[in-house]
This record gives sequence, structure tokens and C-alpha cells, in this order.
Amino acid sequence: MFCDRCGAPIQPQQRFCGACGKDFAVPTVAAYPPMSRVQEHIRLVGILWVVLAVLNSIGALVLWILGHSLFPHLHEMGAPPEAPTDFLSSLFGVLAFVVFAKAVASFFAGWGLLNREPWARLLTVVLSFLALINIPFGTALGIYSLWVLLPASSEAEYQQLAQSSGTA
Repeated sequence: MFCDRCGAPIQPQQRFCGACGKDFAVPTVAAYPPMSRVQEHIRLVGILWVVLAVLNSIGALVLWILGHSLFPHLHEMGAPPEAPTDFLSSLFGVLAFVVFAKAVASFFAGWGLLNREPWARLLTVVLSFLALINIPFGTALGIYSLWVLLPASSEAEYQQLAQSSGTA
């Protein structure tokens, strides 16, 4: 055997070249299977959907409190008698219900992604399209979720992850 750097003769058990000092030890590299795009980002997408659910729940609570505590007492605070306090109270109650329903759906999407549920990908894609109109956070989360989950290759990767977590 000869050194491939300088050409000096070496023995099979020799770790270093006596002439140039080249190390012949084989480096050990821990080889992990490469992670797919879905596998790399699915946990973060799930966490972000749960965070959005918490923020929407807080918003729904604020709307409900405003609708049921502020508007019924506007006349006592000097509002004109023709102020539509009953309408505003009802409107804010309905808006609070809609925002809370969106929070529940967002929570289930995030929880489903974190647990690799088969239905969670489709729910998240639908909610991502709806979230695009909620500037700025909903738009950012919607774009990120669609980038991770929408391509056809992502569907196959997610189904494989869902099956492997279901059997594990």
C-alpha cells in the first residue's frame, strides 16, 4: 500500500503516513435518514395552529365581554337614545361565536398535526385558505401551512407519517 497524498509506502495497520502525516483512520459519521420537508416542518405548523387557536379564543372572549357588558350600558354612559345597543350587543355575540368556532377548528388542526392524525392535513389546508385573509399572522401561517402541506408529494409524505405513528 502507498499513501494517496505523497506516494510513500505504508503498512496496512498504520494510521498515519510517516512522510506527510496524512490520517488513514476512517471517520465515523452518524448517518440519520434525511428528513422530508413535511417531517421537518409538521411539528412547527401544528404548534403555530394551536397558538393561533389560543389567540382567537382570547379575541372571542374580548368580543363577548364587550358585547355583553359595554353595549347594554351605553345609554347610561350618555349615548343617544337612538344608538343601536341591542343590535351591537347581538352582533358582537355572533362575532364572538364565529371567532370561537374558528379557534376550536384551529386547535383541532394543530392537535391533529401534532398527533399525525390522517384527517388533520385536509382540515389544516382548508383552514389555511381561510386564514389567508387574516392579515398579518393568519396570512403568514396560511402561506407557511400551504407550503408545507399542499403539494401532492406532501400528501404522500404525511400519509406515510400518519401510518407510521399509528403503528408505533
